[in-house]
Amino acid sequence: MKDGKAKLKWAVLVAAVLALIIVPFLCFGERIDGWTDSFLDSAAQHQVRTAAVLSGLLASDIVLPVPSSIVSTACGYFLGFWCGTLASWLGMSFSCVAGFALAAVLGREPLRRWLGDRELAKLEALYARHGDWVIMLTRPVPVLAEAAVLFAGLGHMRFRRFMILSLLSNLGISAAYAAIGKYSADISSFLAAMAGAILLPWVFMVVSERVAGR
Repeated sequence: MKDGKAKLKWAVLVAAVLALIIVPFLCFGERIDGWTDSFLDSAAQHQVRTAAVLSGLLASDIVLPVPSSIVSTACGYFLGFWCGTLASWLGMSFSCVAGFALAAVLGREPLRRWLGDRELAKLEALYARHGDWVIMLTRPVPVLAEAAVLFAGLGHMRFRRFMILSLLSNLGISAAYAAIGKYSADISSFLAAMAGAILLPWVFMVVSERVAGR
Protein backbone atom coordinates (compact mmCIF):
# COMPACT_ATOMS: atom_id res chain seq x y z
CA MET A 1 0.00 0.00 0.00
CA LYS A 2 2.78 2.40 0.95
CA ASP A 3 4.70 1.50 -2.21
CA GLY A 4 1.64 2.31 -4.31
CA LYS A 5 1.22 5.69 -2.62
CA ALA A 6 4.91 6.50 -3.07
CA LYS A 7 4.77 5.67 -6.79
CA LEU A 8 1.58 7.71 -7.17
CA LYS A 9 3.25 10.71 -5.52
CA TRP A 10 6.23 10.39 -7.87
CA ALA A 11 3.91 10.10 -10.88
CA VAL A 12 2.02 13.24 -9.83
CA LEU A 13 5.30 15.08 -9.25
CA VAL A 14 6.65 14.08 -12.67
CA ALA A 15 3.40 15.14 -14.37
CA ALA A 16 3.44 18.49 -12.55
CA VAL A 17 7.05 19.22 -13.49
CA LEU A 18 6.41 18.29 -17.12
CA ALA A 19 3.38 20.57 -17.16
CA LEU A 20 5.43 23.44 -15.71
CA ILE A 21 7.96 22.97 -18.50
CA ILE A 22 5.71 22.35 -21.48
CA VAL A 23 2.54 24.41 -20.85
CA PRO A 24 4.26 27.83 -20.55
CA PHE A 25 6.20 27.10 -23.74
CA LEU A 26 3.01 26.28 -25.64
CA CYS A 27 1.31 29.44 -24.38
CA PHE A 28 4.21 31.89 -24.57
CA GLY A 29 6.55 30.24 -27.07
CA GLU A 30 7.77 33.42 -28.80
CA ARG A 31 8.45 35.29 -25.57
CA ILE A 32 10.26 32.29 -24.10
CA ASP A 33 12.36 32.00 -27.26
CA GLY A 34 13.42 35.63 -26.91
CA TRP A 35 14.22 35.30 -23.22
CA THR A 36 16.09 32.06 -23.86
CA ASP A 37 18.22 33.60 -26.62
CA SER A 38 19.19 36.43 -24.27
CA PHE A 39 19.95 33.98 -21.46
CA LEU A 40 22.06 31.77 -23.72
CA ASP A 41 24.06 34.76 -24.96
CA SER A 42 24.77 35.69 -21.34
CA ALA A 43 25.70 32.10 -20.46
CA ALA A 44 28.02 31.88 -23.47
CA GLN A 45 29.81 35.06 -22.41
CA HIS A 46 30.24 33.88 -18.82
CA GLN A 47 30.87 30.15 -19.15
CA VAL A 48 33.03 29.92 -16.04
CA ARG A 49 30.29 31.45 -13.92
CA THR A 50 27.65 29.26 -15.55
CA ALA A 51 29.76 26.15 -14.92
CA ALA A 52 30.32 27.18 -11.29
CA VAL A 53 26.59 27.67 -10.67
CA LEU A 54 25.56 24.37 -12.28
CA SER A 55 28.37 22.42 -10.64
CA GLY A 56 27.55 24.03 -7.29
CA LEU A 57 23.92 22.95 -7.58
CA LEU A 58 24.99 19.36 -8.19
CA ALA A 59 27.45 19.53 -5.29
CA SER A 60 24.62 20.51 -2.93
CA ASP A 61 22.42 17.62 -4.09
CA ILE A 62 23.32 15.53 -1.03
CA VAL A 63 21.44 17.93 1.28
CA LEU A 64 19.10 19.84 -1.07
CA PRO A 65 16.37 18.53 -3.42
CA VAL A 66 18.26 19.38 -6.61
CA PRO A 67 16.96 17.69 -9.81
CA SER A 68 20.40 16.45 -10.80
CA SER A 69 19.32 14.93 -14.12
CA ILE A 70 17.94 18.29 -15.30
CA VAL A 71 21.01 20.21 -14.08
CA SER A 72 23.38 17.75 -15.77
CA THR A 73 21.40 18.06 -19.01
CA ALA A 74 21.66 21.85 -18.69
CA CYS A 75 25.44 21.49 -18.31
CA GLY A 76 25.63 19.94 -21.76
CA TYR A 77 23.26 22.47 -23.30
CA PHE A 78 24.98 25.56 -21.93
CA LEU A 79 28.61 24.40 -21.81
CA GLY A 80 28.93 21.81 -24.56
CA PHE A 81 29.66 18.13 -24.20
CA TRP A 82 33.19 18.12 -22.75
CA CYS A 83 32.91 21.13 -20.42
CA GLY A 84 29.36 20.10 -19.49
CA THR A 85 30.49 16.59 -18.62
CA LEU A 86 33.34 17.97 -16.52
CA ALA A 87 31.13 20.45 -14.65
CA SER A 88 28.51 17.78 -13.94
CA TRP A 89 31.11 15.19 -12.92
CA LEU A 90 32.87 17.54 -10.51
CA GLY A 91 29.62 18.61 -8.87
CA MET A 92 28.26 15.08 -8.50
CA SER A 93 31.60 13.78 -7.19
CA PHE A 94 31.89 16.52 -4.58
CA SER A 95 28.37 15.66 -3.43
CA CYS A 96 29.41 12.01 -3.01
CA VAL A 97 32.49 12.89 -0.95
CA ALA A 98 30.46 15.26 1.22
CA GLY A 99 27.77 12.65 1.78
CA PHE A 100 30.27 9.93 2.67
CA ALA A 101 31.99 12.24 5.20
CA LEU A 102 28.66 13.42 6.62
CA ALA A 103 27.53 9.85 7.28
CA ALA A 104 30.86 8.93 8.85
CA VAL A 105 30.57 11.88 11.26
CA LEU A 106 26.87 11.62 12.15
CA GLY A 107 26.62 7.85 12.45
CA ARG A 108 23.65 5.57 11.87
CA GLU A 109 20.96 6.90 14.20
CA PRO A 110 20.66 10.47 12.81
CA LEU A 111 20.69 9.06 9.27
CA ARG A 112 18.04 6.50 10.17
CA ARG A 113 15.75 9.34 11.25
CA TRP A 114 16.68 11.31 8.13
CA LEU A 115 16.29 8.51 5.57
CA GLY A 116 13.71 6.37 7.33
CA ASP A 117 13.74 2.69 8.24
CA ARG A 118 12.29 1.71 4.88
CA GLU A 119 15.08 3.26 2.82
CA LEU A 120 17.76 1.79 5.07
CA ALA A 121 16.17 -1.66 4.83
CA LYS A 122 16.02 -1.35 1.06
CA LEU A 123 19.70 -0.39 0.89
CA GLU A 124 20.69 -3.24 3.19
CA ALA A 125 18.84 -5.66 0.90
CA LEU A 126 20.53 -4.24 -2.18
CA TYR A 127 23.92 -4.28 -0.48
CA ALA A 128 23.48 -7.90 0.58
CA ARG A 129 22.65 -8.80 -3.00
CA HIS A 130 25.11 -6.63 -4.96
CA GLY A 131 27.81 -5.60 -2.48
CA ASP A 132 29.81 -2.46 -3.23
CA TRP A 133 28.32 -2.28 -6.72
CA VAL A 134 25.19 -0.84 -5.15
CA ILE A 135 26.83 2.59 -5.51
CA MET A 136 26.91 2.29 -9.29
CA LEU A 137 23.48 0.65 -9.50
CA THR A 138 21.74 3.41 -7.56
CA ARG A 139 23.47 6.49 -9.01
CA PRO A 140 20.72 7.17 -11.61
CA VAL A 141 17.91 6.65 -9.07
CA PRO A 142 16.39 9.72 -7.32
CA VAL A 143 16.72 9.75 -3.52
CA LEU A 144 18.19 6.24 -3.45
CA ALA A 145 21.42 7.54 -5.00
CA GLU A 146 22.02 9.96 -2.12
CA ALA A 147 20.87 7.39 0.42
CA ALA A 148 23.37 4.85 -0.93
CA VAL A 149 26.21 7.36 -0.54
CA LEU A 150 25.24 7.98 3.09
CA PHE A 151 24.84 4.24 3.63
CA ALA A 152 28.39 3.67 2.33
CA GLY A 153 29.73 6.29 4.72
CA LEU A 154 28.39 4.35 7.71
CA GLY A 155 31.30 1.95 7.35
CA HIS A 156 29.89 -0.37 4.73
CA MET A 157 32.59 0.51 2.21
CA ARG A 158 36.25 1.51 2.15
CA PHE A 159 36.68 5.13 1.02
CA ARG A 160 39.07 4.28 -1.81
CA ARG A 161 36.68 1.67 -3.19
CA PHE A 162 33.79 4.09 -2.80
CA MET A 163 35.63 6.83 -4.70
CA ILE A 164 36.57 4.57 -7.62
CA LEU A 165 33.01 3.32 -8.07
CA SER A 166 31.30 6.67 -7.57
CA LEU A 167 33.72 8.58 -9.82
CA LEU A 168 33.29 6.09 -12.66
CA SER A 169 29.52 6.03 -12.28
CA ASN A 170 29.29 9.82 -12.07
CA LEU A 171 31.40 10.15 -15.21
CA GLY A 172 29.12 7.88 -17.21
CA ILE A 173 25.95 9.60 -16.02
CA SER A 174 27.42 13.08 -16.55
CA ALA A 175 28.50 12.21 -20.09
CA ALA A 176 25.09 10.75 -20.96
CA TYR A 177 23.11 13.76 -19.75
CA ALA A 178 25.62 16.25 -21.17
CA ALA A 179 25.28 14.57 -24.56
CA ILE A 180 21.49 14.88 -24.35
CA GLY A 181 21.83 18.59 -23.56
CA LYS A 182 24.54 19.23 -26.14
CA TYR A 183 22.62 17.74 -29.04
CA SER A 184 19.39 19.56 -28.24
CA ALA A 185 19.58 21.93 -31.18
CA ASP A 186 17.03 24.48 -29.97
CA ILE A 187 14.85 25.32 -27.00
CA SER A 188 12.04 23.03 -28.19
CA SER A 189 14.31 20.00 -28.35
CA PHE A 190 15.94 21.04 -25.08
CA LEU A 191 12.55 21.02 -23.37
CA ALA A 192 11.96 17.54 -24.79
CA ALA A 193 15.39 16.51 -23.47
CA MET A 194 14.53 17.90 -20.03
CA ALA A 195 11.29 15.94 -20.07
CA GLY A 196 13.32 12.82 -20.78
CA ALA A 197 15.75 13.73 -18.02
CA ILE A 198 12.82 13.82 -15.60
CA LEU A 199 11.23 10.59 -16.78
CA LEU A 200 14.40 8.49 -17.00
CA PRO A 201 15.30 8.66 -13.26
CA TRP A 202 11.68 7.87 -12.44
CA VAL A 203 11.94 4.71 -14.57
CA PHE A 204 15.16 3.78 -12.75
CA MET A 205 13.38 4.30 -9.44
CA VAL A 206 10.53 1.95 -10.37
CA VAL A 207 13.02 -0.69 -11.52
CA SER A 208 15.03 -0.37 -8.30
CA GLU A 209 11.83 -0.82 -6.26
CA ARG A 210 11.18 -4.15 -8.01
CA VAL A 211 14.79 -5.31 -7.65
CA ALA A 212 14.83 -4.46 -3.94
CA GLY A 213 11.48 -6.18 -3.51
CA ARG A 214 12.95 -9.40 -4.86
